[in-house]
Amino acid sequence: MLDDRARSLLKTLVERYIADGTPVGSRTLSRASGLDLSPATIRNVMADLEDLGLIASPHTSSGRVPTPRGYRLFVDTMLTSRPLDLEHAPPEVAAATRQLHPDQPQRVIAQAASLLSNLSHFVGVVMAPRKASVFHHIEFLRLGERRVLLILVAPDGDVQNRVIFTARDHSQAELLEASNFLNAHYAGLTLEEVRGRLKTEVDALREEITQLMQAAVQAGTEAMAESSDNVVVSGERNLLDVQDLGHDMGSLRRLFGVFEQKTELMRLLDVSSRAEGVRIYIGGESQVVPFEELSVVTAPYEVDGRIVGTLGVIGPTRMPYERMIQIVDITARLVGNALSVK
Repeated sequence: MLDDRARSLLKTLVERYIADGTPVGSRTLSRASGLDLSPATIRNVMADLEDLGLIASPHTSSGRVPTPRGYRLFVDTMLTSRPLDLEHAPPEVAAATRQLHPDQPQRVIAQAASLLSNLSHFVGVVMAPRKASVFHHIEFLRLGERRVLLILVAPDGDVQNRVIFTARDHSQAELLEASNFLNAHYAGLTLEEVRGRLKTEVDALREEITQLMQAAVQAGTEAMAESSDNVVVSGERNLLDVQDLGHDMGSLRRLFGVFEQKTELMRLLDVSSRAEGVRIYIGGESQVVPFEELSVVTAPYEVDGRIVGTLGVIGPTRMPYERMIQIVDITARLVGNALSVK
């Protein structure tokens, strides 16, 4: 546990390093902290902070820089970030708000990623809203022995097709019986609701038909999930201008691979959507962006009171966290408001 003096010096060191990007020495700390301490005392405190793994000394300088562990303590216990008021937002946020046109959800997502990138000067990432896996109509088409084509139509007209491999061969008449039962009893429900009711309400149906319908629900759930798994990334090239990253082309190539693949980003954003408010991953804590020099700030966004997606900023660990938290938080609220407009 740090005493007040050590906390104050660590806070000052982190803030100075974020602002200037140069290792912070004891003389700078003495001036910036406002504490009446001798240089020897400050050096002793810095040595203690270094022993705790909160700061480190680069080879090129006698000053100190925060470690990811030091940033984590700073963010968790020393940062006081107030949410921005939508009605009294800074001019650049107010101007950017007018870019979010709610005419098409996908357009809002792309605009939000660009907004995050422009405001932060780092990388903006936005996960498209998850579609509720509601089906309007379902059909089965026999393709061959033990092969069935599932055709799933959503309320908005979106059509998903999946090939199902069944335990035994089914005639087209049996497939029609199954699709008629599903359409008559379950149209308009989510596939999760259908899954639950199939377990208790299909005693009247033959077991093999029940198994077919359960396989169809599973395949339909996967198909709809894949159709909505979409991440928009904006501003990747901003990282080339970051002092701490621009020289490490190997790390940048791996990071750009993460941006291009998007699967891992989806996993991170999906996990973040289960938490309330802003989440911060520092120096590889996310596992998805496993770089000591990078941090990720995320927040879920809601549509009509339901969390449907996540957005965030990826940038250097030496980022102004208070500002990033405000940018991510207000963008999440703006996206939620835009997508809730009917």
